[in-house]
Amino acid sequence: MNPWPYSRWVAHRGAGKLAPENTLAALRLGAHYGYRMFECDVKLSSDGVPFLLHDATLQRTTNGHGTAGDKDWSELSRLDAGSWHSRTFAGEPLPAFEQVARFCTGNGFLLNVEIKPTPGHEAETGSLVAQHAARLWHGQAVAPLLSSFRPESLQAAMAAEPQLPRALLLDTLWDGWFGVARALGCVGIVCNHALWSEETVATVKGAGMRCLSYTVNDEWAASRLIALGTDGIITDRVDLFSPA
Repeated sequence: MNPWPYSRWVAHRGAGKLAPENTLAALRLGAHYGYRMFECDVKLSSDGVPFLLHDATLQRTTNGHGTAGDKDWSELSRLDAGSWHSRTFAGEPLPAFEQVARFCTGNGFLLNVEIKPTPGHEAETGSLVAQHAARLWHGQAVAPLLSSFRPESLQAAMAAEPQLPRALLLDTLWDGWFGVARALGCVGIVCNHALWSEETVATVKGAGMRCLSYTVNDEWAASRLIALGTDGIITDRVDLFSPA
């Protein structure tokens, strides 16, 4: 099994729920708690700019409305992505992927990029996010880990930048998941933490891949995953788990 350059502890969407998710404020707060690796969601604006947002629509985490991927970056960049969380973060903008890359590379932080396409744009998103990642991390010792629930996005990322590491995200162990992960040249599987067992860990590790889990917010769940020998724990509870 190849050496694994990534952290065991990964801050979910920056700092979980302590700051507005998928913002630079959240990444800074996660770093304040000692985290050196972050997970974030990246999709495309209508004019092809990669930016951070989890949902297909804007209304849960911004003051915007409608499908995010239908808006151009000029409009998206002016939205308030902090007030929904608390007054402390009022006015916090949606960050472009490039801004997050500069923050991470400038501080020696690692990143798990979930490719989160607007429905119908799976291949385009996978390809462009991979191209931007390759450019933004050029010359860095550790590239970001690209992950997605959508095999089409990972396939496009592999075609565009085959040297970037990929991981398949799973919320269930659907038929054929293991073969798909191998065909996509994945270095890891990132799945709902409840899906890991001695058998699934052995299967994945036997193929030379790593085992990562989301979203682990309880001590009993973290202890079980560590005992199973998994490799990465993605958590909202940056205030509970010390990455040291």
